Amino acid sequence: MISLRGVSKRFGDRVAVAEVSLEVPAGTTHVLLGSSGSGKSTVLRLILGLVTPDGGQVQVDGVPVSHATRADLLRRMGYVVQEGGLYPHLTAYANVALAAEAPGWPAARVRARVAALAELVALDDRTLRLYPRELSGGQRQRVGLMRALLLDPPVLLLDEPLGALDPIVRAELAGELKRLFARMGRTVLLVTHDVREAAHLASGVSLMTEGRVVQQGTFADLVERPATPFVTRFLTAQGLPAGIRAG
Repeated sequence: MISLRGVSKRFGDRVAVAEVSLEVPAGTTHVLLGSSGSGKSTVLRLILGLVTPDGGQVQVDGVPVSHATRADLLRRMGYVVQEGGLYPHLTAYANVALAAEAPGWPAARVRARVAALAELVALDDRTLRLYPRELSGGQRQRVGLMRALLLDPPVLLLDEPLGALDPIVRAELAGELKRLFARMGRTVLLVTHDVREAAHLASGVSLMTEGRVVQQGTFADLVERPATPFVTRFLTAQGLPAGIRAG
């Protein structure tokens, strides 16, 4: 489980996160929804221990995130950035296998794990021999997901994982991610500004603006019982998915 309790973070005069509290139960997919600059990515960085909160506490599976615990917690979390964050001088296979170097996995174990993950995300051996510049956006995203999953972490953090893709590929990969999350049973926290992704993927949603969470609940809660006029404006600005109407 991921838990934030009254967490705040400033960068100089700018308030990035203001007293954010949220809980992501184990085995669920939670979406941090909001426009650019709303504080979503900062929340992920706080969970990863990349930045230290000015106030409040961040916990992963009951362990407070701190300098002392960060190294151990990072081994329990997979992190996927937009476009996969791949190293351009390494093949897709080498990008995935890189995560196994620190724990010293033998080559045979790495090959078996990469093969299993490639089947999971529908990539073939030929594709894994290519370099990132030779891959499509969707393929790069799948390779980034494989790398994050290699060590079988119980927690998965995704920062705008579909943000750079064209609409057709985006819709296809969103469907694949939903099926994948259901099969894995992992705790997933996903950052996006896309209302349709939130509606499709999330079991729970936290809508953020100006560093604050303005409403949390299911996507239906936000649509049918908006806490503020901003919630309705944000959801309807992009156009709600077919069959869903704002209350």
